[in-house]
Amino acid sequence: MNPKHLKLLKKAQALECAGEAPEAAGAYKDFLVLEPRHADTWSDFAGQLIQLDQLDQAQEACERALGLEPQHLSAQINLGCVLMRRERWAEAERQFKAALAADPSRMDAMLCLAECLLNKKDLAQAGMVLEETLHPKAMAGMYTLLKSRQSQLWSSLGLALLDIQKFEEATRAFNLALRLDAKNLMAKANLGSILMAQGRLDEAERVVRRHLAEHPMDVNARLLLITCLARKGELDLADQEIATVLLQEPEDFIVHKSLTGTYYTLGHWAKYRAEITRYRKLEPASAYLDFEESLVDLLFSDMPGGWERYEARLQIPKLLRLDQRVFQQPAWCGESFTGKTLLLWCEQGFGDSLMFMRYLPMVKALGGRVLFEAQAELVDVAATCSGVDLVIQRGVRPPPFDFQASLLSLPWIFRTELATIPGEVPYLDVPTEVPNQQALLDCLVLAQGSTRIGLVWAGSPIHGRDYERSLPSAALAPLADLPGVSWFSFQLGKQENPPLPNLTSLAPLLKNFSDTAYALSGMDLLITVDTSIAHLAGALGIPTLLLLSFQPDFRWLLGRDDSPWYPTLRLYRQPTYGDWETVIQQVVLDLSQDP
Repeated sequence: MNPKHLKLLKKAQALECAGEAPEAAGAYKDFLVLEPRHADTWSDFAGQLIQLDQLDQAQEACERALGLEPQHLSAQINLGCVLMRRERWAEAERQFKAALAADPSRMDAMLCLAECLLNKKDLAQAGMVLEETLHPKAMAGMYTLLKSRQSQLWSSLGLALLDIQKFEEATRAFNLALRLDAKNLMAKANLGSILMAQGRLDEAERVVRRHLAEHPMDVNARLLLITCLARKGELDLADQEIATVLLQEPEDFIVHKSLTGTYYTLGHWAKYRAEITRYRKLEPASAYLDFEESLVDLLFSDMPGGWERYEARLQIPKLLRLDQRVFQQPAWCGESFTGKTLLLWCEQGFGDSLMFMRYLPMVKALGGRVLFEAQAELVDVAATCSGVDLVIQRGVRPPPFDFQASLLSLPWIFRTELATIPGEVPYLDVPTEVPNQQALLDCLVLAQGSTRIGLVWAGSPIHGRDYERSLPSAALAPLADLPGVSWFSFQLGKQENPPLPNLTSLAPLLKNFSDTAYALSGMDLLITVDTSIAHLAGALGIPTLLLLSFQPDFRWLLGRDDSPWYPTLRLYRQPTYGDWETVIQQVVLDLSQDP
């Protein structure tokens, strides 16, 4: 290296240490013009470009460093970071693992790998990697900056575990985050979130208030307190806290999301719309606000406007945790496609796919060949729907097609109104091939002469509002008063059974939706919370009692005990937030009076 150039390199390094990424990147670039064969500097330059979100240039810099020195570990790690920013998780994971294979002590690679695994939702592996970072040797050589990042990753793992209701593991993750960095406010406040998710609202409030006494400017903690107070029904106190938050962070998007979520849950529609109007002044063209408005429009039966605004979800897939779908083929908008092929693709959960398959015959009537991409678990059931020529498992390359559309865009494409909902059932059937048909039949035969009633009391724990839509199994105890009933549990996952006589669990035999459809066909009635089996039963025309939280999903509308989507469903709504007792009492009363 020319000694005259060393001053320029030291200047770049000093700027990097000072946190001046734009200036540091410029200085590194100037140095590399003079010294283009300096692999370390190409890697350092890439690191600054990553901070500036200049990913194309950062990847090129990493590749220049690796071209000069193929085993350059920092360049490998930086390249992994670029790939991770681009959501190319598998490639990023390979880069980080290659760096660790060469040097297992590289804590930066270990933490990057943990972050990558968290993004992939591989929580078990992410936890194992983070456990490695707690090894005494790893801890001894860790800089304060890396310790802070390690703490943040433990917090992220804690939140992911909280999402799937693994409360003990989440508590440990947050406590480890605090052990590494006592100033980690997210970890401290979210210990209250765990209590809230378990319904221990008084304890949660105490934890969050203690935290706020020490950190009164922690907006996220105050938002947790608002949610807690709202769930407790202490609305005046919640409003006081909302006023405080709006003074602290009036333009914060997370604040907006939390407030609208709280208003939605409690049915404060005037406040909900006022909050959207307030934030619309800050973000006039926000697709997310359009999406939020669509949910309330649809809940209030304003379907033309609601379905049109609901299309905004396709502009914000990351924000809504939807898979990004990119097609070369144009979007189908409802025109005739005679002689052409149309691909309809699944977009969200099982229930959404089951609900909107009803549109497939309407699509088929407009033209040519209809391909439907379904989740693997739904392929056989979807094939029973008329109007589809070929069902393709999601992830499998489809045959050539000319147009494409999301299944959930069909209500907008067909300009669906309340009076024009295609509500005829059944539009699905039991598949001809049912893996566990004989074993299920053996269970059903044992209940001959009695009324067969299926039960589901909890949805998937990863659903964002599962804490509201699911109920504890013990809450079903009053159903035991109904005589002459054989109960069948369709409940999946490890759940404690309700205290009911003659209860048979079918869960071990329900390997896919074909099994579930067959078992449902043998029921006289299904009682379920709002989860995918309600849609399957509705699509099959099975009589169903649907237990709904105080503020339900938009598709169940407001103020009615029937569903225009499913004629065989009867809706039972919580009269107040969290009141499942009244719901079950009404179910028992109605079933006792039915002939």
